[in-house]
Amino acid sequence: MKAFVLRGYGPPTALELTEIGTPVPRDDEVLVRVRATSVQPYDWHLMRGEPYVARLMGGGLGLFGPKIRILGADVAGVVEAVGAAVTGFRPGDEVFGMPKQGGFAEYVCVRADELAPKPSGLTFEQAAAVPLAAGTALLAVRDQGRAGPGRKVLVNGASGGVGTFAVQIAKAYGAEVTAVCGPRNTDLVRSLGADEVIDYTKQDFPRDGGHDALVDVWGGRPVSVCRRALRRDGVYILVGGPGGRWVQPVGRVFGTLARAPFVPQRIVLTDVVRCEHTRENLITLTALIEKGAVTPVIDRTYPFAEIPEAVRYQEEGRARGKVVITV
Repeated sequence: MKAFVLRGYGPPTALELTEIGTPVPRDDEVLVRVRATSVQPYDWHLMRGEPYVARLMGGGLGLFGPKIRILGADVAGVVEAVGAAVTGFRPGDEVFGMPKQGGFAEYVCVRADELAPKPSGLTFEQAAAVPLAAGTALLAVRDQGRAGPGRKVLVNGASGGVGTFAVQIAKAYGAEVTAVCGPRNTDLVRSLGADEVIDYTKQDFPRDGGHDALVDVWGGRPVSVCRRALRRDGVYILVGGPGGRWVQPVGRVFGTLARAPFVPQRIVLTDVVRCEHTRENLITLTALIEKGAVTPVIDRTYPFAEIPEAVRYQEEGRARGKVVITV
């Protein structure tokens, strides 16, 4: 099969189109013929090996080279074969899921519990935009933010991959949503159902202490500023933050969590890599999608051969919603 293999840390040109052997599924795995995948910050952080401090923390970053050689955390495609212990899928099924790696290839093996039937009505490209970003938003909004009727949720970074899903999911659960984004994205975010949209170039964060939860996808404002928007018993949910070569966003994560014992609000972290993206969550997202409450927002779609260019574009940080690859 063809795959983009990461030979060493570097820019998008470090992704090399290569012919390699097609993987064979283990007993609990499904071999998926990839029809679409998506690009996200997780991919280019692994590609560049940044922040450098993360190389000491394990995961997909090795000290001198990447442990994950084929990037691509989201997939949508068709089941090609199943492992001996798999009973829920059979060849020909259309599926989507989050293997955390391997999507930048024509075939990938995915654990059966990380897959679900593709939502009806979605293209493969739309389905590939969902798993990691929407799954992260679901955990932040539903589980940690406890969105529901009578609760107010603030989403900072509302126009990106996670943010566009967070706005829609919060509304689907009945919350009142305030969304923060840049000037060129206000109409988009308003169309997703946000009750109030704040252009951060013209207006500061709310300081009324009226929000029950703040989902901070962008992570560019000091925690002290973010806390002013929250009720005394509110929750601050850090999802991401501006990157850097040496420490950030890891430094911001540790610095934010270090404040937790000393402030009245609850401070939590949604880890887009280690949080549970289970089949049950994929099925929940499917239900929201099929009833029209959630729709993937796709900025650009690239052909498989242009994956390095797609990663370069996503790395610029200006994508509205998701960047998707057709395989």
